Amino acid sequence: MKWSLIIEISQALMTARLKQTLVAAIGVTFSITMFVTLLGFMNGLNEMLDGLVLNRTPHIRFYNEIKPNPEQPVDLSDEFSNSLNFIRSIRPSTSRLSIHNSASIIQTLKADPRVIGLSPKIASQVFFNVGTIDITGIVNGIDVDKETDLFAFNDYVTTGNYEDLKQTNSIILGKGAADRMLADIGDVIQATSAQGNKIQLKVVGYYQSGLGEFDNANSFASISTVQKMLGEPASYVTDIQVKLTDLDLAPEMAKEYAEIFEIDADDIQTVNAQFETGTYIRTLISYAVGITLLVVSGFGIYNILNMMIYEKLDTIAILKAIGFNAPDVKRIFITIALAIGIIGGGVGLILGYFACLGIERIPFETEALPTIKTFPVDFNPKYYLIGGIFSVVTTYFAGYFPARKASSVDPVDIIRGK
Repeated sequence: MKWSLIIEISQALMTARLKQTLVAAIGVTFSITMFVTLLGFMNGLNEMLDGLVLNRTPHIRFYNEIKPNPEQPVDLSDEFSNSLNFIRSIRPSTSRLSIHNSASIIQTLKADPRVIGLSPKIASQVFFNVGTIDITGIVNGIDVDKETDLFAFNDYVTTGNYEDLKQTNSIILGKGAADRMLADIGDVIQATSAQGNKIQLKVVGYYQSGLGEFDNANSFASISTVQKMLGEPASYVTDIQVKLTDLDLAPEMAKEYAEIFEIDADDIQTVNAQFETGTYIRTLISYAVGITLLVVSGFGIYNILNMMIYEKLDTIAILKAIGFNAPDVKRIFITIALAIGIIGGGVGLILGYFACLGIERIPFETEALPTIKTFPVDFNPKYYLIGGIFSVVTTYFAGYFPARKASSVDPVDIIRGK
């Protein structure tokens, strides 16, 4: 049977029950619209939350951890070497925080094609002297240009110019720390290192990451300023932060270079395992809710086509009597279902896109996230592709079973009035 005739008959059946057809199409449209909107909005939020952590987190961090010496004197004694020794109150070994031969390590990492870039860093605990009160904090000595290129440092400087940090004896305070000290831009504050060295620092900006606990304790200065504060040479570095071409390479490379350099290494997957699990669960819930909407709309189409078959039994009998066989009748009703799915799904994708545009323009301002001005939305094309495919697949199966039932109708029974 020609497809043109099947399409013509399908169109006639749909227009004969126009209200039911529109209800089914609207159900598909609503489901696809909500599917696209929900995924775009939820994944936009996920990307924003991921960015708060992952943008500032190196893929691999090399450092020296202060820990007890595994070889205690009693274990070196011949008398007790074969005994099970219990040692209490073990003190950390006299190891150094700085990374030995950091220049050679940096050159080796730069030569690795898997590495996009790296940034040296010094993390030092200090006391900010505010009148008669000492406020504890951490000053991070950074290479300003590299920190900006690799970790979007400038995006989190909400007040002041991050490039002013290149000036000697300048500091950008975490917003929480600045509020605690009542420090304004241009003020000079005094910091005392753990070694007792004091330094005057000019406040040139505020840093706000959106993580209150981090902003309450952390501040930033140039790496040379922190070296000067600690009285250390230009080679003094406590951390080497590495960004890779592929995030998944981090665990393997961390182990590889930790053994080569004989230092400690943390990879991003291990450090942020719980955070990634939360992101995965939120994404899974979004897909589950969206697919549920599509399945519900599929049941609506199934019910409508079932009712259409009962109401059009005489039409089906006539079609079979004049030469339409069972596969032709099945194609007619599947064509109706697919038409509803394609038209309703297409309109739903368009409405979903405009809904996402609307959400993206809704103001969203909070002191915790000063860089976010509107609700985040992800316009990834895969959501539209998944929604379109599911609308066609769902409506196909919603029409397949009623179509199979219609194809099995015996025209003789219908004509006889049975």
